[in-house]
Amino acid sequence: MLATPNREIDVWDPGTAAVVDGAPPARVCFLIDRLSKAGTESQLLALLRHLDRRRVQPVLALLRGDDAESRALEPDDCPVQRLAVGALRRPATWKQLFQFANWLKRQRIDVLQVYFPDSTHFGVAAAKLAGVRVVRTRFNLGYWMKPLDRWLGRLHNRLADATIANCEACRQAAIMDEWAKPSSVHVVENGVDLERFAAIPLPDYNVANCPVRIGMVANLRPIKEPHLLIEAAARLAGEHPDLEFHLAGEGELRPELELRIAAHGLQDRFVLHGRVQDVAGFLAGIDLAVLCSRSEGSPNSVLEYMAAGRGIVATAVGGTRQLIEDGVHGLLTPVGDADSLAAALQRLLRDPAQARAMGQAARQRAWSRHDLRVRARRYEAFYQSLLAN
Repeated sequence: MLATPNREIDVWDPGTAAVVDGAPPARVCFLIDRLSKAGTESQLLALLRHLDRRRVQPVLALLRGDDAESRALEPDDCPVQRLAVGALRRPATWKQLFQFANWLKRQRIDVLQVYFPDSTHFGVAAAKLAGVRVVRTRFNLGYWMKPLDRWLGRLHNRLADATIANCEACRQAAIMDEWAKPSSVHVVENGVDLERFAAIPLPDYNVANCPVRIGMVANLRPIKEPHLLIEAAARLAGEHPDLEFHLAGEGELRPELELRIAAHGLQDRFVLHGRVQDVAGFLAGIDLAVLCSRSEGSPNSVLEYMAAGRGIVATAVGGTRQLIEDGVHGLLTPVGDADSLAAALQRLLRDPAQARAMGQAARQRAWSRHDLRVRARRYEAFYQSLLAN
């Protein structure tokens, strides 16, 4: 049997379901490994909040999700089903897969949308058994993929009805790495909760004797290369005695970063904040924002920097190049280059007017293109189009 859901899931009554523009609501199940505060999970939870239930009636399925963090993040306005699936190679998992396929049939699911490798391996097979349309997601450039992962991706693409990417770079990665048909891969850009940033004023870079605060929001993992911010700080500290550096995030690199900060003598000027719950509040306290990852899809942190109107310096990878036009909404630097990162920050430190203008342009772009409600409308249109075809 499937794990007992934590709330009633039989929510679709064909006798009372709304019909909008001549079409009944699409019944979409979103399958993900578990919930956390990371980027993909946060974007999914935001989508569930903003979907118009007259057009899409969602249910959230968690491959695992029995831990305290995942349970605490479960939405109140969407049915949740925990599947309690362990390792995929266990014989018992096959039984759970068939049970999930039968559940999809009973619930009359129209579309199953899958995230991450484990949920994709499990969900694509179940959807095909149930006769349900399946949508894959591709929200990164595949920096982690090995030959087996690419082979499995190509197999899944033969079975899936469509793939959603959050930027053109991820779309191209799905086409090149996994041989997805170009016509089957659709871009729906990430969104940001603009209301959280509405009250944040633009930085006043011209306040006399005010330390300029440079900050970054990123998990302390190798792919984010947070050590580059420390190396850039070491290059800037001598000329700018009032500079402060703030890093919001947690991860396995923290001990190494602490040693690197001490080696450069930056203990009094570099703060590791750990995990920050209020990102908007953190950004309100900094002037320039950095992201120095070596690979990104469409980074939430850059969207948040834009919404907050901060001067931005980021590496020219993946969807970041789609979010920021170099020299207009911020400055883009090469991957892994601390000298270029320091030079870009130096440029904004020496030209506060330019930093402010770029922050204003970035904020305007975020507010015009990346509202979560607009993103939800795009997803609704995608599901209706998929079902119509």
